[in-house]
Amino acid sequence: MTAPSAPAPVKGSTPVLIGLIIAVSMTTIDQTIVALSAPTIAQDLGISHDAIQWAVNAYLIATAAFFLLGGRLADVFGHRRLALIGIAGFGATSLLCSLAPSGDMAASWLVGARILQGIAGALMFPAAIGIVVGSFSREGRAKAMATFFAITGAMTAIGPIAGGYLSQWTWRSIFWVNIPLALVSFAIVAITARRSARLPERIDLPGAATIAAGLGLIVFGLQQAGSWGWGSPAVLASLSVGVLLVGVFVLIERRVPQPLVTLQVFAERGFTVSVVSLLFASFAFLSTFYFLSVYGQLSLQLSAGETGLLFLKFFIGFVVAAQIGARRFDRRGARSVLLIGGLIGAVGFGWLAYAARTIPVDVHSFINPQTWPIVLAGAGVGFMLSAASTDAVNRAIGASYGEVTAISQTMRNFGGALGMAVLSTVVTHQLVDSITDSFAKLGAPASAAQTAVDAINGTTDRADALSSNAPQSLQDALMHAVQQSYADAVSWAFAGAAAAMVVVAIVSLAYPKGQVSATFRDADESPAPASV
Repeated sequence: MTAPSAPAPVKGSTPVLIGLIIAVSMTTIDQTIVALSAPTIAQDLGISHDAIQWAVNAYLIATAAFFLLGGRLADVFGHRRLALIGIAGFGATSLLCSLAPSGDMAASWLVGARILQGIAGALMFPAAIGIVVGSFSREGRAKAMATFFAITGAMTAIGPIAGGYLSQWTWRSIFWVNIPLALVSFAIVAITARRSARLPERIDLPGAATIAAGLGLIVFGLQQAGSWGWGSPAVLASLSVGVLLVGVFVLIERRVPQPLVTLQVFAERGFTVSVVSLLFASFAFLSTFYFLSVYGQLSLQLSAGETGLLFLKFFIGFVVAAQIGARRFDRRGARSVLLIGGLIGAVGFGWLAYAARTIPVDVHSFINPQTWPIVLAGAGVGFMLSAASTDAVNRAIGASYGEVTAISQTMRNFGGALGMAVLSTVVTHQLVDSITDSFAKLGAPASAAQTAVDAINGTTDRADALSSNAPQSLQDALMHAVQQSYADAVSWAFAGAAAAMVVVAIVSLAYPKGQVSATFRDADESPAPASV
């Protein structure tokens, strides 16, 4: 693929970085804020649990399906232009979500608006990374990317906290908050971001349609595996057809003169190692928010606001380690950063798997048995996440930063969906066994245990989980059994996250030795030496 060289970096790039952080933070907040507010939305609009789950999942499916197209569009039509279109689209679709009417149209309106919102996010993100890359020299890029990913990642934790408070006023406000953010970020980016060169190339529409359908079906199958079961014909068909379409997409890309994705980039071992590391780190990282949220509110009996402290602890480690990892990446390359981050994360999540079983804890104390494991787990992910993302971008062919960003973000989304699917299945299996045994010892029927599990998974109202006709002492004993059972079950999820970070460490060993994130434009130059 022929592409112009990246523009020279510009001094005074901080304003555009701030604008892009604000813009992308809208998308990361929306990953969690809607899920937490889902019961309130469903009750107010009068829609079913399945319908509101579709509203949550539709956003993630649309984002995953259109990331690659969004990255290609950004490279062809210009990063600034696509970023502004994505920001404006995200603000407009947020308003559309907030205007969902009650009644027969509620479910279709909300799901449709969430699909459009996901597409807008997929257009915005790759373009935003392209602007960051073009605004900073390669030597300062890692620090800028670390700041970008640390803050936008931290915004994921804001979702559960903000959702808890805003939903007490009106659930519509969780979408309203995006509108001023969109206006501010649009103005900053429009004023401070430079126009990037456009590529005189066609968009591979057959490839775009094929990969959108394939990735959408895979993510859908993974999301539904927890509730429908891995053996469900619909889940198996969705995953099988999705994988088949991805294979067809690869064949298409090998034959078209101007592909949606330049497969040559995967021949670069450093790039492949970085994106595979992102997949497994996201397996651990993104699923952690859900499990920590339920663990905090159920097992530790924290309020939504107090549960936010668990995320704060995670991101204290994440933000601090991200800056340290970025500096090491600049000096020594990605190999040691991926290795160290993987090992730290494995220790942190493994320690958390052990500490999570210790309940109750002093909810008014910031320091408790879970604090340091959570901080260490966050540090492990933070240390390597921005380095892996930056390394992938540095290996772009020509100026195709949107393309490689779309690839790396697709891997992150896929890793998160895979982590939720696999770990939720494991946790639910352990939870059923533990609660059934505990309830049996207390004389409660197996049906009561299943009701409790359904309530925890969100398929029934938690208020109905325990019979109000039972004596208070029995209700208290059953509730304690539920709290401890979930703490024991969720420890398996944290153990799975630890295993994923071990894979990151192992994969890092395949990274080319002695190489400091060279780019394809440096192909004629010898790789810079690095200490590993």
